[in-house]
Amino acid sequence: MMKRLIFCALTIFLIACAQAKPKELDAFYTDEDREIFERYLSHIAPYKTENSETLLKKTALFFLGKPYVAHTLEVTDEETLIVNLREFDCMTFVETVIALTRTAIVANPTFETFLDNLRNIRYRNGIIDGYSSRLHYTSDWIFENERRGFLKNISHTLPGSRIERKEINFMSSNRHLYRHLKDDDIMLANIIAIENEINQRGGFSYLPTEQIASVAQYIPNMAVVAFTTSIRGLDVQHIGFIFWENGRLTFIHASTSTDSVIIDSRTLAEYCEAIRAVTGVMIVEVVM
Repeated sequence: MMKRLIFCALTIFLIACAQAKPKELDAFYTDEDREIFERYLSHIAPYKTENSETLLKKTALFFLGKPYVAHTLEVTDEETLIVNLREFDCMTFVETVIALTRTAIVANPTFETFLDNLRNIRYRNGIIDGYSSRLHYTSDWIFENERRGFLKNISHTLPGSRIERKEINFMSSNRHLYRHLKDDDIMLANIIAIENEINQRGGFSYLPTEQIASVAQYIPNMAVVAFTTSIRGLDVQHIGFIFWENGRLTFIHASTSTDSVIIDSRTLAEYCEAIRAVTGVMIVEVVM
């Protein structure tokens, strides 16, 4: 009798395992995020045969008006792929638009494909291995994604560009600002090692604020624009996409001043001139 009960229980377990759905890439998201993804696919479907510039533009505009929320990736204790299509900070907006666009161009786009694209863009070598595996510094994010063929940094090709050589150490010097660093000496050491690696690259090219207006014609629509900064130990303080609108060079971004995704009312040069700590911009094309 006991053997028969064990056999029945084992049979039920095996049937349940066989009927279970394959596990998706480990990620943190809500049902609403999946619903927004499905709406996005319907939104982008008419443009699937368009060029990457148009796809990036239509994808970015899909989120126009969505709220800006800081620290959207700091909601779990363990490093996990966070998906949030409901609200953005400046970097998650850029990462999400690129990941969705890369998803839209495949023959059969799925939510799982989107998760894979987002992970590849956000993490070093596309591998989640703790907090330090996330590409925290924007210049490092650009470097690694260019190395893997997802981006092309054209900053050095722009007339008037300069090389910025400064010590990057903002995170390690301000560990109290980061919940994963302030009490974890091992993680801090990992971040310091990454900062040292960044510093050994010899700096990064950028276009100074005073040069932007005169070379606007060389800045392509829907390129990533990263705003370099004079803040000690930091490379970039904000990020978005170049947006040409009726012959006017501006940008679309998740804005802290309006708490939403907007097409900025100022030109790119005017924005840089108005923000004291901004020294210029890095311009990076998205590769599909």
